Amino acid sequence: MADTPSHDGKPEPRLAQEIVIESAALDDTTGAQAIAPDHSPRTAPRITPLAGPTGGGHVGLVVPVSSPAPALDVVREIEQFLYRQSELLDDKQWQAYIDLFTDDGTYWMPVTPEQTEWEGSPSIFAEDKHLMTVRMGRVTHPTAWSQAPMWHTSHVIGNVVVEAQSAHTWHVRSRFHMMELRRDTVRHFGGTYRHTLVRERGALRIQLQRVDLFNAQAPFDYVLQVWV
Repeated sequence: MADTPSHDGKPEPRLAQEIVIESAALDDTTGAQAIAPDHSPRTAPRITPLAGPTGGGHVGLVVPVSSPAPALDVVREIEQFLYRQSELLDDKQWQAYIDLFTDDGTYWMPVTPEQTEWEGSPSIFAEDKHLMTVRMGRVTHPTAWSQAPMWHTSHVIGNVVVEAQSAHTWHVRSRFHMMELRRDTVRHFGGTYRHTLVRERGALRIQLQRVDLFNAQAPFDYVLQVWV
């Protein structure tokens, strides 16, 4: 905005006179930061191998040096939980998948890996359980044209790493690859999952699932209809 001349002939900045900008407190956190302040982006942790039992097991599992090694039975439980998640998605058991989340759980797929919150920023997905239920109702409706063609997915999950843990919370990173078939067209999606898992009534539940697609910026013929 241009300056305006004053009575003495010197310009006066109109911006400072007419516009007041208010900003939120710097320590306010929203979106993912409210659940896991360091959820992303994270600096790559220093890691050390965790040897498995003699004769095999989870040899080569890596964890942050600053975090105690998770018990192998817990690691196995987390792996099985993630595998079950992928099976539910591939079998289109949407309600069972939604039930894996806590009441305040969130599924989040940011546009870029640099995003740290979903409020005030565009996201591919940013859904609580209510919005997930709305999406389920839309894709299962008898007249949902997007579901009319033959449509299937196949997920593979691997490289499961427990990055940090507390008494009843685990921060887990894993890699995934999803192949999607729609009519005769195959699309491939891959990237990183980051789960904040908590234990409720003895069972693992998802408080936050962040999905970073490495091909999020690729051109696609049609948009994603359900969760990756």
